[in-house]
Amino acid sequence: MTGILGGNPKDEPMHYGEIFSVWSASTVAKGALSCYRAYMYHAGDQDLKKILGAMIDQAELEISELDSLLAEQGLASAPAMPLRPEAKLEDIPVGARFTDPEIAAKLAADSAAGLVACSQAMGISIREDVGALFGKYHLTKAALGLKVLHLTKKNGWLIPPPLQVKRPEAVKA
Repeated sequence: MTGILGGNPKDEPMHYGEIFSVWSASTVAKGALSCYRAYMYHAGDQDLKKILGAMIDQAELEISELDSLLAEQGLASAPAMPLRPEAKLEDIPVGARFTDPEIAAKLAADSAAGLVACSQAMGISIREDVGALFGKYHLTKAALGLKVLHLTKKNGWLIPPPLQVKRPEAVKA
């Protein structure tokens, strides 16, 4: 005996929260893809460029999968951003250039925000395939965020929040 919405998840309709999560994630991925491609022109550090490449690949995957899911539901996705013309780092004026620490900080912030958004989408999903898709993205974003953290620590780019320094206890007389 099958309960309500208990069959093949792909045959079940998505509810409004799932639709909005999928549409929003696709839209954010399209914006991120445009930014990350631009950052690639600004980045000088080769390890940072590798992480950017992985984040570009991930954004492209998410766009493809999420837009396919929307299309299966008969829904339109947001348009993609136009491709940027190529630029060489040396041609970007110093005052207009994003620095490697700035790019790394933005990637870290994007990873953190992505984890929250994926968790929320997973939490509201009643279609197992939608929840699992965001679970997959969550794992990837966590792994990429960890790579960014290691890179920022290694290169001295990390700006930590105020740290709790353990103070010695006062001697009572």
